[in-house]
Amino acid sequence: MARYVALLRGINLGATRRVSMPDLRALLTERGYQDVATLVQSGNVVLSTPVKAAELPARLERELADAFGLDIPVVVRTRAQLAAVVEADPFAGVATEPKRYYVTFFAAQPPAATLKAVLDRDWGAEQVTARGREIYAWHPDGLQSSKLARAIGAERLGSGTARNWNTVTGLLELASG
Repeated sequence: MARYVALLRGINLGATRRVSMPDLRALLTERGYQDVATLVQSGNVVLSTPVKAAELPARLERELADAFGLDIPVVVRTRAQLAAVVEADPFAGVATEPKRYYVTFFAAQPPAATLKAVLDRDWGAEQVTARGREIYAWHPDGLQSSKLARAIGAERLGSGTARNWNTVTGLLELASG
């Protein structure tokens, strides 16, 4: 049985699109997933299932829509894939504040030309690089006025969801436990 990290996009960011983590854990357990755990309130789920990685996002999206009436995109990584993301850490020693260091996980490889335009642009003090289906971004002044964060979040790169480094490493710890 494989261990997965499911990243739910766009929930619990404001007064709408609320999903309680206890309700989410209960739903997934009822649907047959095992060892279900969540981290913080922003839709980070660790679970075990025999379902194949390629099938899991669509299955979770259907189950969430049925239960909560919300269209919630889901990006999935195996525990090993998440470990590789952490191991690759391109900004180790540079990103000194984990809450300002983000990894955006995409469902598919972002389009090459669009990604190149983001990577080649001068973002001032901010730094960005990509590896596989992830974009790593260091925002030393935070996200509030970050043009880089807005560019990464643009739909033209594809369906993705960002997590700060504390959450990324916390998810790996939870998936490994």
